[in-house]
Amino acid sequence: MKNLIFLLALILLSCNEKSKESHSEPSKTKALDIEAELASIEKTRAGFQLAIKEKRYSDLKNYSTKDIISLTPICGTWEEYKQLRDEPVGSFSYDSLIMKPKETIIVSDSVAYDFGTSSMYYTNAEGEPVEIKDTFLAILKKDKNDGKWKLHREVATTNILE
Repeated sequence: MKNLIFLLALILLSCNEKSKESHSEPSKTKALDIEAELASIEKTRAGFQLAIKEKRYSDLKNYSTKDIISLTPICGTWEEYKQLRDEPVGSFSYDSLIMKPKETIIVSDSVAYDFGTSSMYYTNAEGEPVEIKDTFLAILKKDKNDGKWKLHREVATTNILE
């Protein structure tokens, strides 16, 4: 009987020590402020759209990573725009972009994704305003140097999410 009591006491002490060890130090990882990160992504999106509207095309690089890959639709209403963008003629102008995210998810402190639709407006060679739409999925990365969210990868399709 003494051996049984001794064994139980040893087990209880052993379990108690392990419990103390696992809870002795609080976690040192900083909690992610999701609302602040979402606001920062919205600020990036708004700045990108404003740079296009104000025709500050050289500023667009401030909203993307150096190794960005962006795949836009290659058919339908996008064909005329891409041809005019590559070889501008007449009254062609890239006027504005309006992004309408349906879902923005913060995956970690340095990666997020944005899913939604956008409308891009341009003036064609004849001076007529044109709207083209897409559905996009964008991966954003937080820049280690300036702490801003930037577009890293984007895939867009002419299949419009309603």
